[in-house]
Amino acid sequence: MNLAKLVLAGTVAAAVAGSGALAQQHDQTGQVTQVNRLNNTITIRPLQNGTVGANAAGSEQQYKVKDGLSLEDLHAGNHITYSTMGSGGNMTVTRFNKVQ
Repeated sequence: MNLAKLVLAGTVAAAVAGSGALAQQHDQTGQVTQVNRLNNTITIRPLQNGTVGANAAGSEQQYKVKDGLSLEDLHAGNHITYSTMGSGGNMTVTRFNKVQ
């Protein structure tokens, strides 16, 4: 009986820890390639930090933008730092700042 409770507690702890990993934010730098204000999405090409291969193009990815973030001053070609949250095809940009 005690072994069953221990296994159950371990399973619950692993599930909680795993769900927290999905909610972590990741800071990145990228170039905006498309802004769609109608469906509140942006497409970003990640940029590599550093000097070797810094201009190497990454694969573009489309993101939903968190409600409340304004896309009004964001345009294709802007370089931004941004944070995302989610996993797989359900990634959402939670914040972004234009790089000067």
